[in-house]
Amino acid sequence: MSKKPEKATLTTAMIEEQTAAFLKAGGTIEYVDKGRSKQYEDQGSKQSAQKAK
Repeated sequence: MSKKPEKATLTTAMIEEQTAAFLKAGGTIEYVDKGRSKQYEDQGSKQSAQKAK
């Protein structure tokens, strides 16, 4: 029998470390107003074209 893979856990400390490394490397964080999504903003009308199909 093979062992089950260990479940990956992401802690607050790990997220803070990754964020600090990202910022130190020159990354930037853009804050988005609550209730808004930037996920499809760059795609323009492509999103509405997909819904129309």
